[in-house]
Amino acid sequence: MNTTRVQQLLGFIEEEPNDPFNVYALALEYLNDAPGESLRYFGELLANHPDYLPTYYHAAQLCADLGDDARAIMLYERGIVLAQRQGNAKTERELHSALVNLE
Repeated sequence: MNTTRVQQLLGFIEEEPNDPFNVYALALEYLNDAPGESLRYFGELLANHPDYLPTYYHAAQLCADLGDDARAIMLYERGIVLAQRQGNAKTERELHSALVNLE
């Protein structure tokens, strides 16, 4: 994890608290070295920005990696519905493929 990048992203979040990308980038920054922190930020995104589609794939994958398959399946399914609603066929296919591989 790049601590300089983490500090930079935290600053961006403070400056623009309603921009989901900065929280998403921070969750990704924590993904490998601090999965609990990553999960916390993904949870924040899901609660405060449920229409931010990129969250669903990575949050679901992290849940699966942590052994919470039920939550991962739920997140993949919600992401698929959101992708359909947004007309994003590519992301819908990616989420569906990940879901099938998990099941």
